[in-house]
Amino acid sequence: MSRNKTIKRIGILTGGGDCPGLNAVIRAVTKTAIIRYGLDVFGVEDGFLGLIENRIKPLKFSDVSNIIDQGGTILGSSNKADPARFCVDHTSDGKPIFEDVTDRVVENIKRAQLDVLVCIGGDGTMSAASRVTEHGVPIIGVPKTIDNDLLHTDVTFGFNTAVTIATEAMDRIRTTASSHSRVMLVEMMGRNAGWITLYAGAASGADIILIPEIEFDLDAVCRRCIDRSQHGKAYTLVAVSEGAKPKGGHVVVDRVVQESPDPIRLGGVSEVLSHDIAKRTHLECRATILGHVQRGGTPTTFDRTLATLFGYHAVGLMMKGQMNHMVVWKKGNLGAVPIHQVADKQKLIQLDNALLAACRATGASFGDAG
Repeated sequence: MSRNKTIKRIGILTGGGDCPGLNAVIRAVTKTAIIRYGLDVFGVEDGFLGLIENRIKPLKFSDVSNIIDQGGTILGSSNKADPARFCVDHTSDGKPIFEDVTDRVVENIKRAQLDVLVCIGGDGTMSAASRVTEHGVPIIGVPKTIDNDLLHTDVTFGFNTAVTIATEAMDRIRTTASSHSRVMLVEMMGRNAGWITLYAGAASGADIILIPEIEFDLDAVCRRCIDRSQHGKAYTLVAVSEGAKPKGGHVVVDRVVQESPDPIRLGGVSEVLSHDIAKRTHLECRATILGHVQRGGTPTTFDRTLATLFGYHAVGLMMKGQMNHMVVWKKGNLGAVPIHQVADKQKLIQLDNALLAACRATGASFGDAG
């Protein structure tokens, strides 16, 4: 296989939260680059933080062998390291001091003699990568997020694993709900996008599915729970997105991480709802927050194969000179879009979504009048 002789050394980083399938991408990029094109490959530790702090190490063939089934990332990651807005210190009262350290990133890339950077991450990573490309750094993006909220790609790796884990949790909790005649709420990740909750809710046959894209009416939710209780249904299973909120209300914030480019951390809406439903209906309610269990562990077969395809295609794009693009999966085929088209944007569930309609048709409530 002929090679693009202007590209000799490439770097790989994994940004944002960890996600099943990251190691499969690292493996695919590294092995494709070495076997097909004879490139030297380097791993950047802890995402953009590693570029800021100049922590770059060689990646050998042996380093990426036998990691396709491993969760997490062998390179480490960080969701607090946007070069354009990086916390360099704190004021006397603890407030973060931000600076643009992109020049430092560019200098460290030049020092390592990296010709191309492969950035694996979600919307935050792609937004940061897009700004770095404006400084002349060639980048190939690979879409990663359990939230499935990146534009222009039908699916991101990590999503299938997260949905599988959430569905299994719903299946297990159903047995407890049935045994104790309870309203059981299961809270899932996704920030202000409800993809995990919609798919896991559909797959588990949830009675109520609450997603950020549809503000819920607490009265409607309580009526559904009472109706089920009064018509021979001993329990109600509720899938709740962490970003779900009542009509005219607000999301439930778990904490604020001031040093992060995305400081708001959601969480706890299921516990609030559990209390409110119990108070209004006098039904016994319990809430379970799945949290980071959705992001960990062994990736599914689908995510391993998608990650492998993405990694392989990322190297192919750079060798064809198609820089500053992100790999996408569209209508069953690999493709690419300019990274700037993805930056600072988010893919949300549209109200005409076919799965949403199917859930309504089969009896699920979204906490509204629809």
